Amino acid sequence: MFNWLRKKDKSNRVVGQQAIVPMKTIDYPPKIILAWAKAVEGNDEIVVWLKENGFEELAMATYAIYLKEPARDWLTKNGYPQLMAFINAAEGNVKAQRWLLLHDFEMLHYMSLAIDDDQDAWKWLGENVTADLFLLAQSIKKVKDKIEEKHNDVHSFGKD
Repeated sequence: MFNWLRKKDKSNRVVGQQAIVPMKTIDYPPKIILAWAKAVEGNDEIVVWLKENGFEELAMATYAIYLKEPARDWLTKNGYPQLMAFINAAEGNVKAQRWLLLHDFEMLHYMSLAIDDDQDAWKWLGENVTADLFLLAQSIKKVKDKIEEKHNDVHSFGKD
């Protein structure tokens, strides 16, 4: 029913839908999480190192945190929707926050809430995550706060 919304080719296949990409796991040792935190804080050498050493998704997530649209698309198309949902949730996107919970990414959910300035979430992180993940959340929050401040500054409007 309502298939008239979808364009079909002559073989009656639906055209224009993206192929489903399997979700890849995100499980990193503490030293990689700490490296990612430094990359988020602006260390370009570490971003390059992440790319060249099998952690391209973390480099792309770093760019996505800085609102780079091609990186955001890359995450989704390459099997890391949980990282993109995490970033969107940290920006206050309620649908992304729900998606994280629905797909059992409780830690990313609470990290995103903390980054979005939820004090109860910071308390939860303090009780339930390791120091490297807590530090990552703090690093992302600092960057997101700077971006927000810049967007609210009338003198820097349109300079992104």
